[in-house]
Amino acid sequence: MENFEFINPTRILFGKNSEEKVGEQVALHSKTILLHYGGGSIKASGLFDRVTASLKKAGVQWVELGGVQPNPRLSLVHEGVKLCKEHKLGLILAVGGGSVIDSAKAIAMGAVIEGDVWDFYLGKGEPVAALPIGTVLTIPAAGSEASTGTVITNEEGWLKRAVNSELIYPRFSILNPELAFSLPKFQVACGVTDIMAHLLERYFTNVQHVELTDRLIEATMKTLISQAPLVLQNPKDYDAWSEIMWAGTVAHNNLLNTGRVGDWASHEIEHEISGIYDIAHGAGLAVVFPAWMKYVWKHDVNRFVQWSVRVWNVEMDVFNPEAVAQAGIERMEAFFQSMGLVTRLSEMDIPADRIDEMAAKCTKSGKRSFGSFVKLGYEDVRKILNLAA
Repeated sequence: MENFEFINPTRILFGKNSEEKVGEQVALHSKTILLHYGGGSIKASGLFDRVTASLKKAGVQWVELGGVQPNPRLSLVHEGVKLCKEHKLGLILAVGGGSVIDSAKAIAMGAVIEGDVWDFYLGKGEPVAALPIGTVLTIPAAGSEASTGTVITNEEGWLKRAVNSELIYPRFSILNPELAFSLPKFQVACGVTDIMAHLLERYFTNVQHVELTDRLIEATMKTLISQAPLVLQNPKDYDAWSEIMWAGTVAHNNLLNTGRVGDWASHEIEHEISGIYDIAHGAGLAVVFPAWMKYVWKHDVNRFVQWSVRVWNVEMDVFNPEAVAQAGIERMEAFFQSMGLVTRLSEMDIPADRIDEMAAKCTKSGKRSFGSFVKLGYEDVRKILNLAA
């Protein structure tokens, strides 16, 4: 196990009607805020009215900025930064899923600087301050409600890039599983796959003697496998949604990083797919992860065998561990398909002739390599994307 420091300052308010507490939580930090959200669903569902009623009760005033899209855009971030500066807003309240929260985090960093927040995403410096953020989560998936991460897409060049900073941990996050009841089945499947991917990125590590976090990650994966069919069958199953929503937070709040080094190559590859084609992140991960596994499993057969046996209940065969490892990959792929997701680029109508472009973007034309479990370069990414095709 590696040395580590762990901190997560996000206050979680979990359960039925918890959004009614948003006003009192916001008021602890600011009485003038940016209320950030996506489309019209929060207004149609009545969530907007409940949130704003709570804000009014607490004496909080707000400026609205809706319109966040999946794969949130830099242009809207710039608009939010301008509003925060013009109105001297002191907190950003994100009501929505990971895209809304990621956009809020970008605005929070940009509102306190003179330059362009996109520079942080390009690695040109690191944030030194940010406005406080609060969230009301509506889509269990990204884990952004209690993480250090934010991912933004720049329409100029369709580059999708990430920033990680402890400054953008939300101060509080409100998690009411009832808010997920109206999600379409496709969005449920993408969310579960996104959570699974956060667990897989951490699980496949070269660090030894991480039995505790191995078991925690395995248990969280098995929870997703058992609970996802329940919510797909009954979208108002509160207990099953509770398990999935909390799994999404735990999967990405950095607790499961402790003592180990994750990989994150599959996420970087997927960012190029969704950055260009604007597909749902979870849908892209359902394509990339099986391909990545098929490419790297021989690097550590024992870890893949452990995962296959413990998570997917593949029967152990000491005389043929390779078959056990491959069976786990097949069962994971079948799980994604059982939720209605595809696992090939061709099934998404993404042409193979864009693979070179995606590999080049991912590796800066072959000038960088990435990934921790197995280091990947330009040719490796091409081969993985060809497996995915």
